[in-house]
Amino acid sequence: MIAISQAIRQAQHRLAAAGADAPATDARVLVAHVLCLSREALITEGNRPLDAAELERIGAMVARREAGEPLAYITGTKEFWSLPFGVRPGVLIPRPDTETLIEAALAAFKDRAAPLRILDLGTGSGCLLLTLLRLFPLAWGVGVDVSAPAIAVARENAAALDVSNRAAFMRGSWCAALRGPFDLIVSNPPYIAPTEIAGLAREVREFEPLLALDGGRLGLSAYGILAEQTPSLLRPSGRLILEVGIGQSEAVQSLLLQAGLKSVTAVNDLTGRARAVVGQTD
Repeated sequence: MIAISQAIRQAQHRLAAAGADAPATDARVLVAHVLCLSREALITEGNRPLDAAELERIGAMVARREAGEPLAYITGTKEFWSLPFGVRPGVLIPRPDTETLIEAALAAFKDRAAPLRILDLGTGSGCLLLTLLRLFPLAWGVGVDVSAPAIAVARENAAALDVSNRAAFMRGSWCAALRGPFDLIVSNPPYIAPTEIAGLAREVREFEPLLALDGGRLGLSAYGILAEQTPSLLRPSGRLILEVGIGQSEAVQSLLLQAGLKSVTAVNDLTGRARAVVGQTD
């Protein structure tokens, strides 16, 4: 019989041979997921033998990871701002970089009791909107995405996080048919230039939705649309907060200034790189 600790080691060796970046972590996560155990329990129950069905399920999940499938799609969940978000193929996986937008929103709106109206364009899993609704308990928001699978996942996440009564989701293209005013508009638009797609990590390039990655010419196409359409949806002193790729901050700031927004600034992530751009209406 193979024990839990042995299964973890075997999974780690397979993933290392397949070139996984973090084979030890991936192995523990996959085994814990299959067995519905905490990471602590993996240690305390490490000598427990596994039955054939458990070993088969672990093997199947390790094979998916060997093939490059993102861990979040295999387990069906990804943490964002210490909250669990369901994800599945066809929906962009939340990333730590995007938490910079949450930090920027908290800096802009210091009153947690403010009854904010929030718009999240390209909502994906809903991680931005739903996190903000948890942080601002009197806020209400709308998430928009062109992807039907994304809208379905975002609704599921709203229910799981107990904010469904304050979140509405619409399938659509950016600001089409929307009516303001909103206090805060956030967006993590596609911003990868087409020429850079081939250089992305395999698990991103081959598994995550191209629609959520490809930002058109220079990766800036969506920003032009957002700069044109969002100012009229913001109330006075409203904020627009956009995630940007490396090296795009100045170009996006210029677009927002041309659109008439004021106090346009960049916000750095934890590595010191400009990761968000914030603009304000009069």
